[in-house]
Amino acid sequence: MDSITEQLAGYVAGLKYEALPASTRHAATVRIIDSLGCALGGYGGEPARIARGLAATRRSANGATVLGSGGVSTPEAAAFANGVMVRYLDCNDTHIGRGLAHPSDMIPAVLAAVEIASNRGADVITSVVAAYQVFDAVGRQLRMSFDGWDQSMVAALGAAAGAGKALGLDHAQLGHAMAIAATANVATGQTRTGELSMWKGCATAYATAGGLFAAIVAQQGMSGPSAAFEGKSGLQEMVTGPLSLDVQGLGAGQPAVVEQTSLKYFPAQYDAQALIWMALELGRQVQVADIASIEVQTYAQAKRAIAGDPAKWNPQSRETADHSLPYLMAVALTDGEVTERSFTPERIADPQLRRLMQRITVSENPEFTQQSPAAMVSETTVRTVAGRLHTVRSTYPKGHPRNPMTDRDLEAKFRLLAAPLLGAGGCDAALVRLWRLGQSDDVSGVLRSLVAHVPNQGMQEQR
Repeated sequence: MDSITEQLAGYVAGLKYEALPASTRHAATVRIIDSLGCALGGYGGEPARIARGLAATRRSANGATVLGSGGVSTPEAAAFANGVMVRYLDCNDTHIGRGLAHPSDMIPAVLAAVEIASNRGADVITSVVAAYQVFDAVGRQLRMSFDGWDQSMVAALGAAAGAGKALGLDHAQLGHAMAIAATANVATGQTRTGELSMWKGCATAYATAGGLFAAIVAQQGMSGPSAAFEGKSGLQEMVTGPLSLDVQGLGAGQPAVVEQTSLKYFPAQYDAQALIWMALELGRQVQVADIASIEVQTYAQAKRAIAGDPAKWNPQSRETADHSLPYLMAVALTDGEVTERSFTPERIADPQLRRLMQRITVSENPEFTQQSPAAMVSETTVRTVAGRLHTVRSTYPKGHPRNPMTDRDLEAKFRLLAAPLLGAGGCDAALVRLWRLGQSDDVSGVLRSLVAHVPNQGMQEQR
C-alpha cells in the first residue's frame, strides 16, 4: 500500500478504547445520540421510507438493525437506510474545514459493523473516533465542493476505517478496506448543485454503506488497489491534488476531531444556522409587515452555498429550501421558528414568504471571508418602512465549538426530534440507554429499542 494508506491504516489499527480521554468518549457519545435523534426525526421522510422499504427486502444471517422499525436487514442495507434517516433533516453535525461536510453520516455504518461483530458499545465509541480522525485527516485538506467533487468520497473513506476497526481488521486489512472505499466512491458535486433532489440526503449514506462493504470484503481477504492515493490515476492525480498527512499526530496534544465538530440547532444547512438566529432576534424587534428591506453580509462560503444560484431564491423542494438563505430567513422572521414544519410543500410555496424573500439582498463581506472558517461572521440589517435600522451580528452559532450546546440542549433536541416516533416516555428511556452506550454489551438491543411508538408499524416494515 502507498504511504498515505499505510499511515491511515496504522493509526486506526493502533487506536484503543482504554487510551481515549474521557472527553473524547463523551463527545463520541454526544454525536451518536445527536445522530440517532436526527434519524428518528427523519423517519417519516420520503427518502427514508424508500430506503427502509429496500432494507425490508434484504435478509442476512448476520444482520443489522433498521432504526425506527426495529427490522433486521443486511448490514449494508441497514447502514444505507439509517444513513438516509440521519441525513434527511440536515440537522446532524458539521465538520468545518476548507468546506463543510457531515462526519456523523458515517455513524450508521459503524453501528452496523459493531452489530455483526462484537456488539459492544466501547467498540462503537472507538470506531466512531477512528472514522472521524480519518475523515478529518483527508477532508480538512480538500475544497471538495469548490473543486467539483462531493463530500461523500471522504465519508466513504472514514466509514471504511470506522467499520474496519469495528470488525477487528488488522493493519493490512484496514489498508485494503480504505483503498477500496477511496477508489470506488468518487462522486461529483452535482449532488449539491442547483435545485436539490432527494439524493442530496442519500449520497453520503450510499457512500458510507460502500465503505462498510469495503471493510467486509477486506475482512474476507479481498485486496484493494496498491496505490489508491499516490499511484498513477490515483486520488492525488485525478481528484485531490497533493495530500500531506500527519497521521501520527492525530489526537496528540489536541482534542480529537469528534470533540471539535459543530452540532446543529436547526434543521438547515450549517452556514444558515447563525442567519436563522439573527432572523429570530430581528423578528422580536420588527413586525414583518414593517420590513422594507433586509441586507445580509456574510462570508464567501455562505453566500455561495445558500444564496449563490437561482434555485436558492426559488426553492421547489425541501432539500433546496433548507439550503436557501432567503427562504430560511423569511420563514424564521415570519414564524419565529425553523422546524420540520417549516418545509412542507405548502409552506415552501407560501406567497407571503416569497414576497418577503424578494426584499432580501446578500453580499460577501471580504473581512468576514478572511475570518472564516475559524469564525463564521454574518451581519443582518433590517430597514423598516419608517426608515429605522435594526442590525444584528453573529460570530459563532449555538452548537459551534466556541458556543457549544450543553448535554441538556442535546437532550432537548433529541426529544423534539424523536418524540413524535417514540413518545415522551420512550425518549426518556432511550436517553438513559444511549448515555450508557459505552458500557453496553448489547448494541443491537439498544438500537432495537428505538422503535416507532405506533401499533404494528415496525412489523409492517419488516414484511
